[in-house]
Amino acid sequence: MHKLPYIEKASSDHGFKQNRKWDRRVILFLFLCTVFVGFGMIVFRLFQLTIVKGEYYRRLSDENRIKEIIIEPKRGTILDRKGAVIAESTIADYRAQAKSYPAKRSYRDPEALAHLIGYRQLADPTDIANNRCLIKLKSGEKTGKKGVEKVYDCDLHGGIGKKLVELDARGLEKKTLTVLPPEDGKITQLALDFDLQKKAHELLNPPAGGKKGAVVAMNPKTGEILALASSPSFNPQVFEDNNQELMKEYLLSSDHPLFNRATEGLYPPGSIFKIFIATGALEEKRIDENYKVLDTGEIEAGPLKFGNWYFLQYGRTDGEVDIVKGIKRSNDIFFYKVGSLLGPEKIKYWGEKFGFARKTGLPFEQAEGMIPSPFWKEEVIKDQWYLGDTYNLSIGQGFLLVTPIQVAQATSVFANGGQLCEPQLLKDTTPKCKNLKISEKTMGLLKEGMKEACATGGTGWPLFDFSVATGSAKIDVSCKTGTAESIGKHDDPHAWITTFAPSENPEIVVTVLIENGGEGSSVAGPIAKELLKTYFGGKR
Repeated sequence: MHKLPYIEKASSDHGFKQNRKWDRRVILFLFLCTVFVGFGMIVFRLFQLTIVKGEYYRRLSDENRIKEIIIEPKRGTILDRKGAVIAESTIADYRAQAKSYPAKRSYRDPEALAHLIGYRQLADPTDIANNRCLIKLKSGEKTGKKGVEKVYDCDLHGGIGKKLVELDARGLEKKTLTVLPPEDGKITQLALDFDLQKKAHELLNPPAGGKKGAVVAMNPKTGEILALASSPSFNPQVFEDNNQELMKEYLLSSDHPLFNRATEGLYPPGSIFKIFIATGALEEKRIDENYKVLDTGEIEAGPLKFGNWYFLQYGRTDGEVDIVKGIKRSNDIFFYKVGSLLGPEKIKYWGEKFGFARKTGLPFEQAEGMIPSPFWKEEVIKDQWYLGDTYNLSIGQGFLLVTPIQVAQATSVFANGGQLCEPQLLKDTTPKCKNLKISEKTMGLLKEGMKEACATGGTGWPLFDFSVATGSAKIDVSCKTGTAESIGKHDDPHAWITTFAPSENPEIVVTVLIENGGEGSSVAGPIAKELLKTYFGGKR
């Protein structure tokens, strides 16, 4: 066999050692480059954080460490004319805890005050955009939505405060740095007589069941609102507490408790309107104090017959009727004749002169009402005006619509000697009155008729011989009752009475409406009597 060739160990290095040394240098170089680049990035980032954006991050740090807390101001207290608190707010000690401080609003007898005092809710974007207060409304704050809370929101609101606190890493308060106290809202004193307001609410809501209606009481000399109640009512605390369930019930209720019948409710005034017809006829010289009409029980207008209430109910007549007796007995035959002499255009003119068919100066939501005319009927109803339309208008029926606040305002003209005064919410406000320039002779005849209406033989029988308590002097009351047919054929008529007292130097006007209540003297009369007792009894 052949031997394999001898393999001899190489005597020289093939270069592997040199390659390994080169690899280490590359690795070291790359490592150093990486370190250098990383360090550079750190330096760059540090420069960016401390120099370029240092102020920004310092501010963020402070914001995380220091918390600003909004302190809602204490809303202004609302008082009645005697100084009784009827709405107030309480607030937590804003120096004690690191949290927001909403002011809690509470109302005295809230359902009695509801339609006058109103309520608050969280401000929406529209409220904020339309806010005209010097201290601007901010998102998340509450604002007045109705009534006094809305009208005087700027005064009641006050100015927000701020509290700066330092927090630890867990977000807990370490210490208070500074406090900018809130500016409390102003105290607002209303002309309202709380006792009278409460009594009005109770009379509209007896234990046997509530009535739909309204009460307005005013000082005839100043226009100050002493009471303004509407029924059914609601609880403003529900809106303050944001009780969604009860708020929904109010909105969906068929009784419409949020509807203010005193200022927004429209009703035919019935016989109450006769005193304004009489004023116009006397001032326009269509009649005088000697004008008389024989009550025949019924009169005709074309194929239609128009009767007097006394004849229709009892089959009796009032004989010869002059202006004073016409008001005292509320004689329809007399006013059919007087109204036809005055005419629909002049009826409209004098109705508007007394403030009907337009809003009063009260800064609440109001309905204007309407006094129809031949032009209106032709344009809207597409029918001509008939003598029967004039007859209906002359006794406060037909298309005529008024609000209780309008009736109270117009009644005040006879109580104060001829001044039409705007209703005022605040106590001791300068009266805003316009002299209607009605002659003293006319005013005397109308006042005599209204005084007789609340005396024996008149229609206001609940107020005959009115006095406050047993043994006290008699207080003469002047009034006019009204029983107005409603739209529904099967509904009872609306019951009205409007009064002022004392007759010779009036201090108060009281107007009562009971929706579909029945006869004015029987239903509205006793309510007016109790309100006058409360007013004069409270004075004594």
